[in-house]
Amino acid sequence: MPKRRKVTSAIVAEEERRTHVINIDGYSRTKELLKVGDCTTSIPFMVGDHNWVVKYYPNSNDKPGHISVYLVLDSAGGEGVKAKVTFNILDKGGEPVPSYVKVAPEHVFPYSGSDWGFGDFIKHEDLEGSVHLGGDSFRIKCDVAVKKIHNEETHANQFVVVPPSNLHHHFGELLKSKDGADVAFRVGGQVFEDHRSVLAARSPVFKAELFGTMRERSGDPIEIDDIEAGVFKSLLHFIYTDSLPETTHEGTDEGATHEDIATTGHLLVAADRYDIARLKLICEEILCNHIDSSMVATSLVLAEQHNYHGLKEACFEFLASPSNLEAMIVSDGYQHLKSSCPSLLRELIARLLPVELTAAKDIIRDI
Repeated sequence: MPKRRKVTSAIVAEEERRTHVINIDGYSRTKELLKVGDCTTSIPFMVGDHNWVVKYYPNSNDKPGHISVYLVLDSAGGEGVKAKVTFNILDKGGEPVPSYVKVAPEHVFPYSGSDWGFGDFIKHEDLEGSVHLGGDSFRIKCDVAVKKIHNEETHANQFVVVPPSNLHHHFGELLKSKDGADVAFRVGGQVFEDHRSVLAARSPVFKAELFGTMRERSGDPIEIDDIEAGVFKSLLHFIYTDSLPETTHEGTDEGATHEDIATTGHLLVAADRYDIARLKLICEEILCNHIDSSMVATSLVLAEQHNYHGLKEACFEFLASPSNLEAMIVSDGYQHLKSSCPSLLRELIARLLPVELTAAKDIIRDI
């Protein structure tokens, strides 16, 4: 009688970690406008397949004279989610300040909207007397670790182990080696040699161009004048590997400079131009996770001109904070926003008006 193979299952617990940085611009103004028990909320971010936000209370309801911060489960239908959270103040170099670190024990978030954090995160007098409050702004780093549990099936006497796919690696090597390249592009003085079939398989726009209007073109490289060479290189990297270069800080809120975020905006426009849907969503998510007062006006213009609804909503949510709105008005990008998208400013004003002023909102939109 043939032996039956044994099948066993295991319950596997894993942790997914992510860092989210909250910029508090206009600390004094926020503290003045938001009374005891009032808060402002960060943009959502995802950890462990759940959405989260951070609530910032400049005047703690639990501990007078303190700032409160809480992590909030923001996923509809989320219940019984286990997570750990650490909050700390960042110095000017972006490093955690050891004396301002608060570590919360693991907590079960029973339902969407439940929170966990610190009513006594930091005293007003301690923050105001420190070097970490520069230009009336400071940053709070929130580290979240979410427990994920799943079942794994294993087979006894498993003689062959199939490794995960490394197709992306092989295509990345093909891009580097240029073996069999049959089309070239000149972008910003640089020449990129690529493969028509790969580009066509990943982009309907490239397919239409390379097997349509440009099919018979040979000899000189195809000129592309409206994309920077570095952006085009990142676009090609994604087409071949389905991932972003490490310098774009995919999936993280740490380490990205304003120049990195500006480059991501250009990459988003390029992805839109060549209709690479997944890259568009990845870039839009990165921009949503890196909104600050100096960049929000530029991001709003980008969202309006290219119809990026998610980015537009994230910007509006950020500007719901009076201090963020005031800081945006004095930023370099505000004049460009005002001149290029005046209707967007009217929409923003209408959004910020109280609900009871419905008629006023309609008047503003019609101006």
